Amino acid sequence: MVGKNYEWADGAVLEDHSHRKHKILREYVFQYMDVRCRLPQQERFRLAIVDGFAGGGRYQCGTPGSPLIFIEELKRATEAVNTRRAVQGLGTIEIECLLILNDASRDAIELLKTHVGPMQAEVARTLPKLHLEIQYLNDPFEGAYPKIKALLAQGRYHNVLFNLDQCGHSHVDRDTILDIMRTYQAAEIFYTFVITSLLAFLKKANPKQLRSQLEHVGLRDTDLDALDGVMSRKEWLGAAERIVFDAFRLCAPFVSPFSINNPDGWRYWLIHFANRTRARQVYNDILHNNSSAQAHFGRSGLNMLSYDPSHDDGRLYLFDVSGRSAAKTQLLEDIPRLVMESGDVMSVEDFYRSIYNITPAHTDDVHSAIIENPDIEVITPAGGERRKANTIPPADVIKIKTQRSFFPVFLSASKSRSQTV
Repeated sequence: MVGKNYEWADGAVLEDHSHRKHKILREYVFQYMDVRCRLPQQERFRLAIVDGFAGGGRYQCGTPGSPLIFIEELKRATEAVNTRRAVQGLGTIEIECLLILNDASRDAIELLKTHVGPMQAEVARTLPKLHLEIQYLNDPFEGAYPKIKALLAQGRYHNVLFNLDQCGHSHVDRDTILDIMRTYQAAEIFYTFVITSLLAFLKKANPKQLRSQLEHVGLRDTDLDALDGVMSRKEWLGAAERIVFDAFRLCAPFVSPFSINNPDGWRYWLIHFANRTRARQVYNDILHNNSSAQAHFGRSGLNMLSYDPSHDDGRLYLFDVSGRSAAKTQLLEDIPRLVMESGDVMSVEDFYRSIYNITPAHTDDVHSAIIENPDIEVITPAGGERRKANTIPPADVIKIKTQRSFFPVFLSASKSRSQTV
């Protein structure tokens, strides 16, 4: 995936799509720290953050790049977590973070050091609960990856965040993404690329499959040069999402195939890979807090990519109020159907595992659709009935009610067959 490098020494220009993904990244890092530091007995949390395409640190307008965003949010989260714990009467937490900053440009790395150095010194001076170690590498990412793995192994890090923001000008092998997700138990990746680069790769790797995926938007795999004419169509977004998901779904248990929203043409993709349900749950919620930053086209309940283009049953979902309302309507129908496919009962934890790779929905909307649904009930570990949406934990059980407003499809089909025999 080759493209133009940023000229950091002359002042890189911050483009709108980068601004949007930086806001998501900033808020996610803070929420990540907040969620991972909630155990009352916890005294220490260790993580590593790898910025594979770190850049020079600040854009021409003065806005911080991702390495500085990481440091700013680590500071903010450390202070917020320990303030909250003090109010709760709990002990403070020591945060240990290894920050690995890599860029293929020597100029970018040298400029980055001038921005990071003073921030690192300030952390050491003013925030004793945050222990920040920084390692700099100067290689193309694939060349740096073995060194990165060695550093992570040396420090025995299990909680690892990778930011692979290619901006269309570099290359990350799909096998490397797979290796990251399989090597580290609590790994997460933010992965950015230009969709035309992926399509060019797939055209060589699997032209037959790509041809079938592009047909319903009126394109053949040989027509990639004509993409500009369809990139602003919602149907194109839906087709591209399927292509992206199919290309990467085996890399991790949870893959979010959402484009950076640009009504003039959906070109840039920001994918979040995660091994844990809670990570995807938090990511979905962050997107709703930044409505219109990313876009999805298809269903808004469960089975988000299962719409039939020939029946025009997809819609643009921008993680906004309108989208959430539509999602809740679909969830009221989709959730009992999913539970019934398991029999008549399903733990909330298993339910989460089943849905969070197939829905863009907000956690609150999922919980509300469960509690308000006339056909299901939520049973607590003690055997009582849960009545408030915001109190549902993974240990609860979702159960189909004995008296329900619909009849199981498979039972209806069986009955019909028995009557015709």
